[in-house]
Amino acid sequence: MTTNMPTVVRDRAVQIAHHEMGHYVTARALGFETGGVTLSVTTDLRHQGGACITLARPIHSLEAMKAHLENRMIVLLAGAMAQTLPPTLSSGKRVDSSKAIAVLKGALGAEQDYAKVKELQNLLRNITYPATDPASSDRIAAELKAMTDRVWGRTQEIVEDLADTITELGSVLVDSMVIVEQWGRVADTYEVVFTREMLERLRPVQAIPALGVWA
Repeated sequence: MTTNMPTVVRDRAVQIAHHEMGHYVTARALGFETGGVTLSVTTDLRHQGGACITLARPIHSLEAMKAHLENRMIVLLAGAMAQTLPPTLSSGKRVDSSKAIAVLKGALGAEQDYAKVKELQNLLRNITYPATDPASSDRIAAELKAMTDRVWGRTQEIVEDLADTITELGSVLVDSMVIVEQWGRVADTYEVVFTREMLERLRPVQAIPALGVWA
């Protein structure tokens, strides 16, 4: 367990660990193949993180394609929502929606997730409502809003249902971080790498429920 990590660095690491485990746990629950998870945080609070999600899946119908796009959006949104979960079991496991929106729109580097979600939203809308006139901006906006509200609500439901698993795995990740020795300058980066095999040996990972495809 990392015992010498400054409190402010650990607090940032916990937030980002929740973010990456939000992606990871939600992806596994929705049937995506997953790889490893990485996390690094510097003493001046710069960070990098990643959860490897395999996007190759058999899609044999239009309905399967729509479900895949919805589930992929859920996985992308889950990181920002999980980042807002409180770190302690006693403080509840509610997502802070306003903070999650702020994270997606540029706070702490999740804007790439948001950009991907918006691309997928438009693709899914094009498939779902092929008869809508491309010039009907109000109709398109209403269709996108309805889709966004539905996916957002489903994501929040999943993240809160899986909150204990997300935060437990986040703690495991942070507790395993070590400071990186660097030639020629002061070591200022704490990092951890969990491979797919390491993660799949963990009891909380083995207990993640299969939520299946939803429509």
